[in-house]
Amino acid sequence: MLRFAQISDCHLYRDKTALHFGVNVYQNLCRVLEQIKRTPAIELIVFTGDLTQDHSISSYQNFTDAINETDFTLPVYFVAGNHDEPKLLQQYLSGTPFHSAKVINKNQWQIQLLASKSTTPSGEVSANELARLLNCVDSHKFQFIFMHHHPVDVGYFIDKHGLLNKNTFYQTLNKLEAVKAVACGHVHNALALKIDITERVIPLFTCPATSIQFDQNATRVENSGKPAGFRIFELADDGQVNSQVVFID
Repeated sequence: MLRFAQISDCHLYRDKTALHFGVNVYQNLCRVLEQIKRTPAIELIVFTGDLTQDHSISSYQNFTDAINETDFTLPVYFVAGNHDEPKLLQQYLSGTPFHSAKVINKNQWQIQLLASKSTTPSGEVSANELARLLNCVDSHKFQFIFMHHHPVDVGYFIDKHGLLNKNTFYQTLNKLEAVKAVACGHVHNALALKIDITERVIPLFTCPATSIQFDQNATRVENSGKPAGFRIFELADDGQVNSQVVFID
C-alpha cells in the first residue's frame, strides 16, 4: 500500500499575516503540514499548485518557510498552478525535501505530474506535455495523474477557468489503459467526480485548498467558511484507489 497526501491552492502573500477572504493562509498551510506530519504512514506529498496569490517573490519563500518551520522531511513533489511562475517554483522549491521530478515510481504505481498552466487563468495541457506523458509511461505499472486544472466541469463559477483542451486530454487517457485515477486542485473543494471517456470511466478527485474553500453557490470567489484541508490517497498493489479528505478544525 502506498499512502501519501495531496495539498493544493495555498494562495500565499508576501506578508505572513495577510488575510485572504478573512483567513490567514500562511497559518492554514502550517496547520495542514502539522496534521500531515501526525498522520501515520504518509510517504510523500504532491502539491498541485497555486502557491502564490500576490505573485511576490516572498510568497515562494514563505512556502519553503512553512515547510522548514514544521520540520517537514517527507518528499514534496509539485506542479504549477495558474497563479504560479514555474521558474520560481524550480528556484525556491529546491533542495531537501523538494523534488522537481514529474514522475514518481513507487511500488506498483507510477504517479505523473502533468503541467496545465497556460497564459490565462484557464488550463491547457500542451502537445509536448501529453507526448512526454505517453513516452514516460511504464506499461507494467498502474498510473495516477495529478494536475492543477480540473478536466471536467464542477458546476460553479470556476468552470470558466477549467481545462480548455479537455477532449485532447481525454484522447490521451484513452491510450492509457493503466490510468486508474486523476486528481487536481484549482476548484477549492473536495469533490469525487468521474471522467467519462470512450472506453471507460476514470475517477477524478479534487483537493480541498489549504487557503479557503469556494462557495459553490456564488457567482465569483467567496469563502464558504469550510476549514482548510488536504487529501490522503491509498494505492493498493492490485490497482485499487482509496481516498479520504481531512479538514483542519
